[in-house]
Amino acid sequence: MDRLIYTAMTGAAQTMGRQAAVAHNLANVTSTGYRAEEHRLRAVPVQSTNVPAPLATRAFVVDASVNTDYTPGSMQYTGRSLDVAIDGKGWLAVQLPDGSEGYTRNGSLELSVNGVLQTRGGLPVQGDGGSLTVPPEVKISIGRDGTVSVIPESGAQNTVNNIGRIKLANPDEAELVRGADGFFRMRGGDAAPIDENVKAANGYLEGSNVNPVEQMVTMISLARQFEMQVKMLQSADQNDRAAAQVISAR
Repeated sequence: MDRLIYTAMTGAAQTMGRQAAVAHNLANVTSTGYRAEEHRLRAVPVQSTNVPAPLATRAFVVDASVNTDYTPGSMQYTGRSLDVAIDGKGWLAVQLPDGSEGYTRNGSLELSVNGVLQTRGGLPVQGDGGSLTVPPEVKISIGRDGTVSVIPESGAQNTVNNIGRIKLANPDEAELVRGADGFFRMRGGDAAPIDENVKAANGYLEGSNVNPVEQMVTMISLARQFEMQVKMLQSADQNDRAAAQVISAR
């Protein structure tokens, strides 16, 4: 009965956490470049330095791992010059508010009032020599290797100038950690090196890799698991009451 109570109680709590993660995935079905989050649960025995030691029947259910599904999403053509998607594996590098480097697949970019190439949230895009500043009254094009080229809209319109290159990286996925802001970081806080094999697609955006049907099925399954765990707790309570009556009768 002890094992039943501990497993059912902690299982119900962790199932609620998984439900929250699935709900978050469903909320980001249409978010550009979003990567689905996955939770895995397992039962572990309770360990303590207390004397006497806890009974071996006591176990907790814990969130064993929080994984990310790095499967690429579908490519969507927009034709916008400041939209860029990663073709295959890789990431766009941005400068986070604390000065560190973050990584995203959301290539819906824009220009600040000062002409700095940045994300929709206002974070500067990292270039090969820092942030990238675009002069006014130019047409912008982003090459396959991330090179940002501009053509004047007036004057010598056949003159192409390269103002820099967007940093494209492909760090080991096992070393990436998702932050609360949705950006990924290197586990050790270092900056990933430029990867020449990462290719960009100008005029495209990558959709979310969340499968809404699969997530809805998972949500229904988790709801049934939660109901079952609550019923197990109720059964344990009934068994405890019945055992107490038998003992008191003696």
